[in-house]
Amino acid sequence: MLRRLIIFAFVGMALGLLDFFVKSWVSTHIPLMGTVSFQYPYGGIAVFQNFSGIDFSINHVINTGAAWGILATFSKPLFILRIIVVIALFIYALFFNEKRERDLPFLLILTGALGNIIDFFIYGHVIDMFYFVFWGYSYPVFNLADSWICIGISLLVLYSLFPKKHVQSIN
Repeated sequence: MLRRLIIFAFVGMALGLLDFFVKSWVSTHIPLMGTVSFQYPYGGIAVFQNFSGIDFSINHVINTGAAWGILATFSKPLFILRIIVVIALFIYALFFNEKRERDLPFLLILTGALGNIIDFFIYGHVIDMFYFVFWGYSYPVFNLADSWICIGISLLVLYSLFPKKHVQSIN
């Protein structure tokens, strides 16, 4: 249990620090999206353009709500709800999760949620930066913490759709 907790904490801190430093760099080096019109696109840094119809840039966007700005007018209740959910998920993942293959998904979800909670403490909002345009469709801007959450949830869904089958040995 202690070894699992140490690994959980170490990997979570590494992913959390990566998210923190990327957000910190973006907040200090890139102007807010839309405030500078002469740079590609909306003041961001172009990573690639028209790569099989896909554009990708790094921008600086503030988000006071949940995913894609949903519930932005309820930022404080949303913040409290996030903390409650993170505490409940942490307790479940650490003490009640009996399936070890779920450790990584829970770790990713918790790390992402904590990254966005920490943003609220530091900046008063969440910093988003990854901006994709897929064949003319402008995808909502997101950050690493959002990616950790989405990957974790996707893994949980995959694990539930394709459960690990235990093979009984014949003695």
